[in-house]
Amino acid sequence: MEPGSLALVLHAHLPFVRHPEYEGALEEHWLYEALTESYIPLLLVLDRLVEDGIDFRLAFSLTPTLVSMLGDPLLQSRYLRRLELLIELAEKEIARTSRRSESRRFHALARMYHRRFREVRDAFLHRYRRNLVHPFGRLQRLGKIEIVASAATHGYLPLLSASSSAVRAQIGVGLQAYEQAFGIRPRGFWLPECGFYPGVDAILRDHKVRYTFLETHGLTRARPRPIHGVYAPIYCPSGVAAFGRDPESSKQVWSSTEGYPGDPDYREFYRDVAYDREPAYVRSYIHPTGARIDTGIKYFRITGRHDRKEVYVPERAEQRAELHARDFAGKRAEQIRLLSDAMDRKPLIVAPYDAELFGHWWYEGPLWLDRFIRLLASGQTGLRLVTPSEYLNEYPSNQVAAPAASSWGYKGFHEVWLNGTNDWIYRHLHHAAGCLQSLAARHPQAAGLTRRALNQALRELLLAQASDWAFMMKSGAVTDYAVRRTKSHLLRLARLCDEIDRGAIDRSRLLVAESRNNIFPHIEYRQLLDGPLESGASNAGGESDRGDRSPM
Repeated sequence: MEPGSLALVLHAHLPFVRHPEYEGALEEHWLYEALTESYIPLLLVLDRLVEDGIDFRLAFSLTPTLVSMLGDPLLQSRYLRRLELLIELAEKEIARTSRRSESRRFHALARMYHRRFREVRDAFLHRYRRNLVHPFGRLQRLGKIEIVASAATHGYLPLLSASSSAVRAQIGVGLQAYEQAFGIRPRGFWLPECGFYPGVDAILRDHKVRYTFLETHGLTRARPRPIHGVYAPIYCPSGVAAFGRDPESSKQVWSSTEGYPGDPDYREFYRDVAYDREPAYVRSYIHPTGARIDTGIKYFRITGRHDRKEVYVPERAEQRAELHARDFAGKRAEQIRLLSDAMDRKPLIVAPYDAELFGHWWYEGPLWLDRFIRLLASGQTGLRLVTPSEYLNEYPSNQVAAPAASSWGYKGFHEVWLNGTNDWIYRHLHHAAGCLQSLAARHPQAAGLTRRALNQALRELLLAQASDWAFMMKSGAVTDYAVRRTKSHLLRLARLCDEIDRGAIDRSRLLVAESRNNIFPHIEYRQLLDGPLESGASNAGGESDRGDRSPM
């Protein structure tokens, strides 16, 4: 019998970015890069494991905004054009590096990227038929992955909780989008940024969610303190299970300085030919304005903490990925061995990561994952991969405790999304939510154009609430875009509410809004009309007696 279990959780999320009104939106490249470097390579790894008869389990959180973009024909077509440009640039690099003697050391790498881009294009077109939602769903039906639901637009729920209806809408619309995409009800729910506040678990319970994930101190500061720490789930007072993140395994993979991704033999992320070549040479492959954007063709390895970089050697990087897979397995096995002596059950290590870390930020990440899974399947480590649902089925009785407010953001609470750079947005978000809820209450049975306008108003509210905009304002990256997106959704929402209130809806303007922000085609504004939680539904603030119980 295996001494312990490991739940790897990959959280895949991007904000909803879709600009049919013009070509070449810089921000759409976030999706294109993630597709080329993370999502498609990860799917290919998992497909090959299945084809080779390797048994494995992973949990994947796919947010509704990402799922919507993956299935959007406009973005699919634009991505295919981007791939064709990258293949053309790789061919250009093959020719350039073969002619100049000082560049010949890059020639093999140019060929490698050419093969990679062609492989990604062929997989996107033929294997996955342009829509990656389907292969993820297939892996779930095969029992290899468990897809976890999330909030509609990745709204940071603790800071939206001034309106319980707004939180309910984020959760309810997110769950509805999941069912429409995958045809089943989800068992788990990813709280955006692992943002937990006392009471949100009761809302998850009302939506029949079985479990969620918390940052480490969400469990370690729970009341009463969990006797197993983060190495077994707890049940919130609502009955929803909460799994805590293991800090040791997180740092080992997540950290770019202390973890594997910072190894000197791995590929350097920040040296791209878009920046290394003269403007005339790369003009056709960067933004029409001349803004340089990554192409994914990168010739150097990390080397060290200095500007002098040495040429990337794929064979050395592959050896390091193999070594790091063995190291990770060995450290988890030792961790499990030590924990087993102090627990009355098999310990569970929960290791959640951003999916984009694998491939985009850490080029060798998908290879590392492949080697790690194959090593565990060989039986050499005594570890097994499980999904959260499998662990709960094996251990249905767990301690009851009230988790602490927490997130996996900087310093562990709400500071990233509430500070001097972005605090101005919340009074507008809360006011907008209140106005729309009041308007919906005055039109409980709206039909025709009024119903469409109310549904679009809810879309605009949800999009304005996306945590990504506050994060960008704090980080200083594309701040203007984040501010513009927040204001544009709020202004469109205000205009719609005014037109509904006056009974003078501008049909043509509504059509434009529906076409531009076409997410959640089956949204229902009445989701804002849910009443407050019944009193006593959540005992999140107080202590509960020590005891084990099964969920509801």
